Amino acid sequence: MRYVNGMRGSAVAVVVASAALAVAGCQPGGSGADTGDGGVTPSAAVSSAASSSTPGTPKPGSSASRPASSAPAASAPPSSAPAPGGSAPTCSAGSLKATARQAAVRPAGTGTGAAVVEFTNVSGRTCVLKGHPTVAGAGNGSPEMNVPLTVKPTGAAAPVKVAAGGKAWVKLTFVQVQGEADGYCVSGSAPVLYPTMVLRLPGSGAHQVALEDGQFAECDDTVTVTAVSALRPS
Repeated sequence: MRYVNGMRGSAVAVVVASAALAVAGCQPGGSGADTGDGGVTPSAAVSSAASSSTPGTPKPGSSASRPASSAPAASAPPSSAPAPGGSAPTCSAGSLKATARQAAVRPAGTGTGAAVVEFTNVSGRTCVLKGHPTVAGAGNGSPEMNVPLTVKPTGAAAPVKVAAGGKAWVKLTFVQVQGEADGYCVSGSAPVLYPTMVLRLPGSGAHQVALEDGQFAECDDTVTVTAVSALRPS
């Protein structure tokens, strides 16, 4: 009986030892990698899979062995896009035709008061006008024999693109002649009558204009001028 019991005890001990070894081999820790979904990948399997492949060579059928899809190339800008910094040239004197009429809105009096000068682009291409003109009173056909007026600029100057056949404007406002007949100047100076005016635009030459509906009558040889505008002033 002691021998049988001893054998049974030894068998139980062997079974318990074997179970302990099996449990120890399946425990996570330094010997396994957590898959993140509750399972465990034994480190031995990972090592054998890595050693069975040539370093740097992806396994057949793996995602690394498939060619990467090519990213679409960036589209080039359309050939019709304007070149950066491109701009039209300044209008030359010969590309402009100037005419003048009395303005609808002008100071009260018997003189000219105000005039609108229109510049028409008679060239075949777009050009640019900019700035405030200088102004001088002159006789017919004698722009060199002129009397420069004191110019008071008003409004900000900005480039104005004038297409072929297009127009741009400036407005001249004078110190108005008062009274009847020959009139008088509030300052006490004598009124002056000019058959024409000579306007000089920055970079665009001098232009002599006569009023289509009268003559330039003003006081004090002083004029307020607007900058060139794409909108016709009243």
